[in-house]
Amino acid sequence: MSDTPLHPAIAALVSLAANIAANHPKQGLCQVDRLRSYGVSQAHIDAVVEIARHIRDEAGEKLDHSFDQAMAGCVPTVSAGEACCTPTASGQSCC
Repeated sequence: MSDTPLHPAIAALVSLAANIAANHPKQGLCQVDRLRSYGVSQAHIDAVVEIARHIRDEAGEKLDHSFDQAMAGCVPTVSAGEACCTPTASGQSCC
């Protein structure tokens, strides 16, 4: 791995994609402004947004499918001896 830092435009593109794919509340809008100030074309920004949304949506569909299968009884929801809900690191119950 190189010690050379990423170009700021590349870092902003990665951050934009991650924010969108993760459904971050800020949606990467700050990165869009930065990318425009770096001279990144709208076509490149649009391509990154499209890819990130595709990955986010595909992941959501797969999660929904596995949830639906478990709810339909096709997949056991809890293995034998496995807790249905585990506490948080501080001991707070999540269920």
